Amino acid sequence: MSYKWLKWLILWIPTVAIGLWEYLRHALLLPFISMELGNVLAPVFVFVITLTLLRALFSKLESMQESLQREQVVKAAFEEREQLARELHDGISQSLFMLSVKLDKLGRAKTMDDTQETTEQIRRTVRHVYDDVRQSIANLQDSPIPVDLSWMQSIHHLTAEMEQSCGIQTKVEWHLQEGSLSHKQKVELLAIMREALMNVQKHAKAEHILIRCESEPQADRKQAEFQCSIADDGGGTTEEMLYGNGKYGVRMMQERADAMGWRLLVKETKPHGTTVLISGGSGKS
Repeated sequence: MSYKWLKWLILWIPTVAIGLWEYLRHALLLPFISMELGNVLAPVFVFVITLTLLRALFSKLESMQESLQREQVVKAAFEEREQLARELHDGISQSLFMLSVKLDKLGRAKTMDDTQETTEQIRRTVRHVYDDVRQSIANLQDSPIPVDLSWMQSIHHLTAEMEQSCGIQTKVEWHLQEGSLSHKQKVELLAIMREALMNVQKHAKAEHILIRCESEPQADRKQAEFQCSIADDGGGTTEEMLYGNGKYGVRMMQERADAMGWRLLVKETKPHGTTVLISGGSGKS
């Protein structure tokens, strides 16, 4: 029995019971039961019928509520698990990958200056992993650590990491006005950009990356649109590389974009390369 039917039955059973009692009393029982006694018996009779018939309905309703509460607990645990997976993937796993790249670079160092420079980069990456771990723990405890870097500083820090770790030249063309995105939108967009850049580093074998973001005013819309692209000149990509078993990067990018109401497209760029395109509504409304 559905929740809707339960509500209607709980509403109508007392009404039908009192109506049926009054009909029987006046049509059949009036010669045997006085008006005064009937008035006394009416609430008792209705209470007994209502209690008898509604006990099962109330039991069913309580069972449905308990089932709903269990589902909410399971859903909350699943969402927390997804959040932890995102934190691990977006921060720690990516930093560890960059650390492995720098260790390989350290093994290929030919001069003491190269060794010292790469060692310093490794130290910075280890500190970055430590900060990511603290950030992930804080997020799970609902007490986020304040981010020291500003929005644009975070983007330039991200691109600098790319150039230092793998030598890919990264250019940023940013034409999005400050204040166009809310804090949450900035966090989600930066996470998508970080994953896109990490995918380029892992798979594309590119030499150049262009990050471009700009506003797209819409006269017929209350909320302005923005478009952000991350384009590389690498060897392109395939469906297996993007969505194969064990590939979570693009899926998480898509989930983040969907959660913000944005559109995300990964496409090949002619004559070679791949472009990740994020577009949608901007603003704090």
